Amino acid sequence: MPLPNRVRPDGALFADPARGTLFGNRGGRFHDPRTQALPRRIQASRQWICCVLSFKGRRHQVWGPGYTDLFFCDEVTAFAAGHRPCMECRRHDALAYRAALVSGLGMTQTPFFPEIDRILDGERRDGRGKRTHRLPVENLPDGAMLLAENGGEFLALRGGSALLWSPAGYIERRDRPAGTVTVLTPPATLAVLRQDYRPLWHPSADAFTPPPGTGG
Repeated sequence: MPLPNRVRPDGALFADPARGTLFGNRGGRFHDPRTQALPRRIQASRQWICCVLSFKGRRHQVWGPGYTDLFFCDEVTAFAAGHRPCMECRRHDALAYRAALVSGLGMTQTPFFPEIDRILDGERRDGRGKRTHRLPVENLPDGAMLLAENGGEFLALRGGSALLWSPAGYIERRDRPAGTVTVLTPPATLAVLRQDYRPLWHPSADAFTPPPGTGG
């Protein structure tokens, strides 16, 4: 039985056999190692990060006595849930994310990562629930994740398309919606994406749209 350690774009945890392309945590342990049941808490701290699946040969008992291990379909999913790149195993990406954030928000000073975590925490959750943002779709960058109007599906914007999300990857191409939409990706990360930070997409996205920057 898979553990409930997969992360949906709305930040909720669930069980699914699909293997994600990124790993992460929320600043420590908030699961019960004895029962390994779906926890009521959603974080141990404000430090929500996304990491590579393998780093320096380290091994760890998943949902054991250590931190709560989480897995993401891709970085677009992790960003929607409110995570950012890890400064240890993804240092280059973390620094690029921060530089894009400074530029995108017009900051006069470069923040430390705990300050970035504080900003994201205010934008990604409302108590234990997901904070969403109603925004005009024409201003949204590629990599933004939307809640479909039916409320039960997640759509990732890429070019003129909206890709239907699933735990195992993207499964359908739809036309990019118009008007005002419900956005899951925090505004700070939207600012990062507008500065041409290119998130890691699940390979399935390439079957529906060419990779960004290829001119296809």
